[in-house]
Amino acid sequence: MTDLEVRAAASDDEITAAGALTAEAYHADRLIDDGDEYRDELLDSHRRAREATLLVAVLHPGGSREPVVVGTVTLAPHGSSYSEVAESGEVEIRMLAVAPEARRRGVAEALVRACLRASVTQGARTVVLSTLDAMAVAHRLYERLGFRRAPERDWHHEGVSLRVLAWDAPAAPGVGVEAATWRPVQVHDVGGWRAGISGGFTRRANSVITAAEPADTEAMIAHAERVYADADLAPVFRLGRESRPADLASRLGARGYRHVASTLVMVHEDLAGLATARGEERAGSEGPAISVEVAEAPDDAWLTGWLGVKSSASVDCGLAAAILTGSPAAYLTAYGRVDRDRPGVNGSDDPAVAPRDREVAGVIRAAFANDWVALACLAVPAAARRRGFASTLTAAAAHEADRRGARRAFLQVEHANAAAITVYERLGFVPADSYHYMERAD
Repeated sequence: MTDLEVRAAASDDEITAAGALTAEAYHADRLIDDGDEYRDELLDSHRRAREATLLVAVLHPGGSREPVVVGTVTLAPHGSSYSEVAESGEVEIRMLAVAPEARRRGVAEALVRACLRASVTQGARTVVLSTLDAMAVAHRLYERLGFRRAPERDWHHEGVSLRVLAWDAPAAPGVGVEAATWRPVQVHDVGGWRAGISGGFTRRANSVITAAEPADTEAMIAHAERVYADADLAPVFRLGRESRPADLASRLGARGYRHVASTLVMVHEDLAGLATARGEERAGSEGPAISVEVAEAPDDAWLTGWLGVKSSASVDCGLAAAILTGSPAAYLTAYGRVDRDRPGVNGSDDPAVAPRDREVAGVIRAAFANDWVALACLAVPAAARRRGFASTLTAAAAHEADRRGARRAFLQVEHANAAAITVYERLGFVPADSYHYMERAD
């Protein structure tokens, strides 16, 4: 459902609507009756928003109509008032509800997937929930999303038997592997931290990796700031679960840094399966004729195919190539016929301009470190989207990685890029880690 958005409840109206919807859904499913005292707790979504994470699924009907809350769920950390079975390091899904008129449209799946992403972002490695034996449809959804039975944790409440399911985040590649697949042009040692300098092109290649315990945190921050000042760049720090010390974010905040971007690390543990996967992008049943070529270095066509989509500013192709070729990698280019009926093809706004039989319809990079392959730089021009090029490139990159001995794949995508996350989820990627950047703008 492309007009559906899942987010933290953002207004008093959304919070109130979430409570009313939860009570309505529980009543429709005959889980409560009109006189049930539990109804008051379901309605009290404001307390859930204060003491846990209250997510809402919002449908954007378009036109002048206002967005409508069609689903909600609460994500409760261990130790909170809403946690019933979560243990240390876990979060718990509570009060999943979808409006009766919005069911069978993927709302519940979108809410649960959002919970998995949020749990990883919060640093939890396990998500748990309690469910009734009779909820067969929900059980199929949970199983498909990777939940497993935890019968030793089943429990009873007022004569009702509750089944516990658990989802475990997959092993993440870690900052060392991630950095090895996207090397800065220059790396400066800052007391064990690593400051990347690459002319300001991409935060990944121009930020401080803070995975070492500092002897003197303030002195190391100041040292890193001097490194970036000498390069005429704003200092940027990458913070994640491996960052040290634990209070680094607050220390940076006190020095005027702000949160500028959040990135989700998604993992696929079955390269052979990914190599045969196809997303749900094709507009027609037959799809375009696609050929994919693999090279050991990015040529001009590959660089143009990537930068033309990913960067709105003028970029030095030599600088981009220096970052890309700093790690062992394969460069895949998809060739095919771009949609004839879309304006803008071949640099013209005239739809009568016929495309060439062999146009660059997308690119992707597969970089290798240990037994991992990092899939990055996936770019498909607007005129070629929703025709299978992205999923075909991803599958081809997985096949090449499998052939070269990689066992697992990962990719990095900004939390705000909901469309890309949806595509990757359809291909079988799951959230494994999260990090964010803090930057000081002087």
